[in-house]
Amino acid sequence: MTQELRMGLSTFGDITRRPDGEPYTHMEVLRQVVEQAVLADEVGVTSFSLGEHHRPDYAVSSPDMVLSAIASRTKQARLGTSVTVLSSDDPVRVYERFATLDAISNGRAEITLGRGSFIESFSLFGYSLDDYEVLFDEKLDLLAQLLTEQPVTWSGTTRLPLVQANVYPKTEKGLEAWVGVGGTPASVTRTARHGMNLMLAIIGGPPARFQPFVARYHRDLELAGKPAGLVGAYSSGYIADTDEQAIEESFDGFARSARRIGGERGWRAFTREGFMREAGLHGSTYVGSPESVARKIANTVRTLGLDRFDLNYGTPTDSPERLQHSIELYGTKVIPMVRDMLA
Repeated sequence: MTQELRMGLSTFGDITRRPDGEPYTHMEVLRQVVEQAVLADEVGVTSFSLGEHHRPDYAVSSPDMVLSAIASRTKQARLGTSVTVLSSDDPVRVYERFATLDAISNGRAEITLGRGSFIESFSLFGYSLDDYEVLFDEKLDLLAQLLTEQPVTWSGTTRLPLVQANVYPKTEKGLEAWVGVGGTPASVTRTARHGMNLMLAIIGGPPARFQPFVARYHRDLELAGKPAGLVGAYSSGYIADTDEQAIEESFDGFARSARRIGGERGWRAFTREGFMREAGLHGSTYVGSPESVARKIANTVRTLGLDRFDLNYGTPTDSPERLQHSIELYGTKVIPMVRDMLA
């Protein structure tokens, strides 16, 4: 850990429901996300991130558009993506959009790049899954050069070359870039080679199993002659006034999400026993009272030497009121507790 720990929140704009069980529309959820970000900023959350999905169960498909609305209503929190699916996007447009966001937010924009855990965007934007690996490799290489904000000469197989190309607007201090990594050593090495920050997506199993990835990242940065980078972790969680309340209010939401996505991917059945194991001290789900969640985050930060921890708060419950309360507890209680524990 090289600086004061950053503690952020993240959501994909999961569809919430009214008290009668009817779902809110995508438009209503997007407006809820903006209000959630405003609250997060008010209670001291250091970053607010949005994921990109192109599915009916999530409202956010254009994170930068929503972040621009949030920028106009917030003052402190850094604003970025928990993933921008770079493989199915254009690196030049990605740079331009987030440089624009950086101007609107007075230098608070950041971006997390990934291949995406869902594949809907590939067919939507005309890309073949046969090119899954080469698309990300080449586009990450191009974006890394664009982030220098110098004229770029580049060639590859997935688009026409650029020759001494300039992109605008130029930022005042540069864009902070992260790469989301799910668990392959090659992804860690690629991140270090480009000198970008490492964001570990820890969505199952003990966080301690990522220690070799952190060590590899720092070693590969040194071998590549790159300056020290930041390491973050992203996991799901939910905070309520008591442990029992948090477990009861979040179980159904986690179960629905796991069964919906797991059914598509052939995951093993989601059980309460498995949920409780992941919610325990050494699992990857941060569910409980403020003190319990703070203790678990502090343990993960120490174990991995993190500079940043982001909590995905959107999945555990479809009640917008409960989400608001969870955000408030995270900012007013969990964050100060974690910092006291680490101090």
